[in-house]
Amino acid sequence: MGRPVVGITMGDAAGIGPEIIMKALADPAVYKWCNPLVIGDAKMLERAGRVVNSESGVRRVSGAADASFEPGTVDCLDLDLLPPDLPYGEVSAQAGDAAYRYIEKAVELALRGEIDAICTAPINKEALHKGGRIYPGHTEILAELTGTKEYSMMLSAPRLKVIHVTTHIGLLDAIERIEPGRVYETIRLAHDTLRRAGSRTPRIGVCSINPHAGENGLFGRGEEEEKIAPGVERAQAEGIDVHGPLPADALFFRAARGDFDVVVAMYHDQGHGPIKVLGLDAGVNITVGLPIVRTSVDHGTAFDIAGTGVASEASLKEALRQAVELAPRREQS
Repeated sequence: MGRPVVGITMGDAAGIGPEIIMKALADPAVYKWCNPLVIGDAKMLERAGRVVNSESGVRRVSGAADASFEPGTVDCLDLDLLPPDLPYGEVSAQAGDAAYRYIEKAVELALRGEIDAICTAPINKEALHKGGRIYPGHTEILAELTGTKEYSMMLSAPRLKVIHVTTHIGLLDAIERIEPGRVYETIRLAHDTLRRAGSRTPRIGVCSINPHAGENGLFGRGEEEEKIAPGVERAQAEGIDVHGPLPADALFFRAARGDFDVVVAMYHDQGHGPIKVLGLDAGVNITVGLPIVRTSVDHGTAFDIAGTGVASEASLKEALRQAVELAPRREQS
């Protein structure tokens, strides 16, 4: 059996997605890791290829079985949804709907076993909503399409992985929603994900909510003892190597030093800030808990630079590499 087939969804074609795909797939090294199959619009890739001066051609295919997976040729499952003159850098209902349909097709292929993982280029939430697809983002789309109830966002950068108990909600709402069952499930998702990726005994650190983990009631209203500690203890009772709740500032330092394989953050900015300080270009977003593997770039559509060819493909290449790392183990050719 060959290298894993990774389906790359093109994202919002008015943004930088097609450009970074053409740049990333111009690197022959990518084809040593995986067999990349772009799910999108071939004419948008061809236009992006001209923008970035790519020497790669675009080949329209009907699926993975029809693809050549050879450096110099970008295989595209062409859904042909967009006009050739779609403006760069503008919110478009048509592009938003198309971005959703690329994801939908990729999930269909993954659930059928025709691709081994999904790697997503960025979507624009406003365009998505204008196109009638009312979701906060990729994670929620993927959860609904796969019928997944328990899922979470994991961010990965060089030297640090972070998984979130809550994500796209306000801070007051996040604190209210944090509870022992959700903390436990997030720890379990992190543990199982790293185990599948080859770590026998993942070391997990859990953030507190309050400064200094509450310092025995000096800060906060007992959130650590009430909302976090019981979830940690439940995971420990199952043999998971998990520690906390710990002061977040010290925990992120210790994790970056190598003391922990992953940090459980309580809310969006607590986890995103340290990751983005360590490396925005190389950051990767991983949805854990799904029955399929999904990784993504950890940046947006960058409408301000779309069509200029200057966007970096580094995050996409790292997302492809991690998709391969997380994909179900198979014999390599």
